Amino acid sequence: MMNVVELFAIAVGLSMDAFAAAVCNGLGMKKFVWSQALLCALFFGFFQALMPLLGYLLGSSFAEFIAPYDHWVAFALLAIIGGKMIWDAFHPDKNENPQKQRGALLSLLIMAVATSIDAFAVGVTFPTLLTIPLYVALLIIGCTTFVLSFFGVYIGKLFGTRYQKPSEIFGGCVLVLLAIRILIEGLLA
Repeated sequence: MMNVVELFAIAVGLSMDAFAAAVCNGLGMKKFVWSQALLCALFFGFFQALMPLLGYLLGSSFAEFIAPYDHWVAFALLAIIGGKMIWDAFHPDKNENPQKQRGALLSLLIMAVATSIDAFAVGVTFPTLLTIPLYVALLIIGCTTFVLSFFGVYIGKLFGTRYQKPSEIFGGCVLVLLAIRILIEGLLA
């Protein structure tokens, strides 16, 4: 049976991918913008809480269907975004146009979904292991990820300011490596 302390440890573990992706988002910032950091944290926290809920609701039958492919989906999404970050570092766009802002939101959405896929599997276990109310578990997971992601953006911004281009390249590489790690773990499972 899972208590609050164990659930918090799981929440921290689940949020590490989101934290790494948030650091990568911060690396690309020219200056720290609270609204962007909060939006990033909100996306990651929301999807990290949503996926266990979906796992809980859909149960193990759907998990068996998606499990053979979840690591491929996360790999593809994170590798594409990481590759785009590397590309953008070498091909900077001087214009901040609305289309680029929409692209940034889409990238953020894709990263939030990709980094939270593993939380789906955790949600599948909730009916048999959870000893606290479901909403409390989801709040713990979502809030933990929110806080860690916000600080991830801030930490990324600190390093990104000094080393803009190398930071963007590094951030892209981190996402690609994260994608590869997820794929390898999925293939070995």
